[in-house]
Amino acid sequence: MASKKYALIGTGSRAGFFYTAVARDFSDSAQLVALCDTNQTRMNVANDKLQKLGHQPLPTYTARNFDRMIEETGPDCVIVTTIDRTHHIYIIRAMELGCDVISEKPMTVDEEKCQAILNACKRTGRKLRVTFNYRYAPHNTKIRELIADGTIGQVFSVHFEWLLNTQHGADYFRRWHRDKRNSGGLLVHKATHHFDLVNFWLGTQPQTVFAMGDLKLYGQENAEKRGETKFYSRARGSQYTTKDPFALHLEDHADLKAMYLDAEEEDGYYRDQSVFSDGISIEDTMGVMVQYSSASILTYSLVAYAPWEDFRVCFNGSKGRLEVNVVEQSYVSAGGDRQMEGAVKGINITVHPMFAEPYPVHIDEGQGGHGGGDPILLNDLFGQPAPDRFNRAASHVDGAMSILTGIAANKSIRTGQAVHIKDLLQF
Repeated sequence: MASKKYALIGTGSRAGFFYTAVARDFSDSAQLVALCDTNQTRMNVANDKLQKLGHQPLPTYTARNFDRMIEETGPDCVIVTTIDRTHHIYIIRAMELGCDVISEKPMTVDEEKCQAILNACKRTGRKLRVTFNYRYAPHNTKIRELIADGTIGQVFSVHFEWLLNTQHGADYFRRWHRDKRNSGGLLVHKATHHFDLVNFWLGTQPQTVFAMGDLKLYGQENAEKRGETKFYSRARGSQYTTKDPFALHLEDHADLKAMYLDAEEEDGYYRDQSVFSDGISIEDTMGVMVQYSSASILTYSLVAYAPWEDFRVCFNGSKGRLEVNVVEQSYVSAGGDRQMEGAVKGINITVHPMFAEPYPVHIDEGQGGHGGGDPILLNDLFGQPAPDRFNRAASHVDGAMSILTGIAANKSIRTGQAVHIKDLLQF
């Protein structure tokens, strides 16, 4: 079987997840043909990493030459890992030029861009995959299995709490994600994983969303209220960072230095911004309620400054209750071993039948990032996927339904009103 050809646009931290996997593990079925970015230094870093894996350096194209890259290298599929607010540009143009697309989550950041993507999928007939690796983690698949098999009957309500700690959570407030125009805020960029899991676990779609959220810990104004008087805009070159546990020193991390510190002259992007500076427009404390088409109700909480990293979710059904507690390993994006990303430190799943004793559920965790989900996802994308009872491969519709919960939540925070998904766009 001939290998499928892939071009990649956006060579920041997330891109390495894809291009290293193709070069290292899927060379028989997948072929990298080009890299594209706004920053030549980062493309050079990607090529250096590929060469260390024994791969030939790839031709590089600046973003303005995206069309020329497609014409000259002829990819079958384009992998999009740019900043979130530009996903739609390259998803749509790649499909118009005859390519399928793999998009890093979130698919996009607002309803207008989402509608444009859905229209392009219909207009071009091309295929769009969204990479929800959490679906593939064995413990998350087991939750889907328990619910699908009727272990607790019909699910009436879900309580879902996700804690990001002061390493991982804080990192969103240092980089481009801190501007909601870029990321849609954590209710889109991060919670798209979580809202997709609920859709996946329950086999349903959101209908009505109400939310509240605010910036409570991070940001200069909040620090001033706590009596802080010494501030800096970025860690590099500041005398105030030596005693700040929130400061990120790029020169201490080889990958971060190569991809961002050494690349600053090209685009002026600072990866080490202070989490207590001005210019942060995303929330760090969020609460959401969702009504689903299945009539289930979700209460959801997300904070980005917890002392530890984990998620807890409880399902209440007609035949009992399912409780899940997962403790994850914290990490800084591109700051070290990618295997630490979403790595699981502890899992407890307990079934409480309505009229019987509770019992634990055993999970065989896999190897690799996101609790063993990453290798399965990558094989599903680039290898020979096995038959999947749970249909974990996420389409553009799945991508839309996950972000629409967050998009509706953002609108609800702005207006103070409940938001109906059907009013946001047309499928």
